[in-house]
Amino acid sequence: MIAMKTRQSVLHYPRLDTVLMIEEAIKKAKDYPTRTQLWKSLPKKVMYQTFGVVINYLIESRKVMLSKDKKLVWIFADSPKVRRLIAESEPAHA
Repeated sequence: MIAMKTRQSVLHYPRLDTVLMIEEAIKKAKDYPTRTQLWKSLPKKVMYQTFGVVINYLIESRKVMLSKDKKLVWIFADSPKVRRLIAESEPAHA
C-alpha cells in the first residue's frame, strides 16, 4: 500500500524560469550537491520554501533523486541522443 503525502499549503508557487534555473544548476553541477549547497549556489536568490517546492516537484516527477547521503542526482534522460531517438521512433500501436 502506498502512503499518500499530506500536502502543505504553499505560500508562493515557483515561476517557470525558477524551475528551469534550478534544473540547469543540478544538471551542470560538477559534483552532486546537497539541497543547501545547491540553494546557495543559484545565480538568483530564491526563497527556501519556493526552492523546496521545486525540489519536491523534481523528485516526484523522477527527474532528480536523493542519494543515501542526501545529495541531488539528475536522472532524467534528456540527452540529445535520447531526444533524437524519440523524434525518429514510431509510436507503438496496441
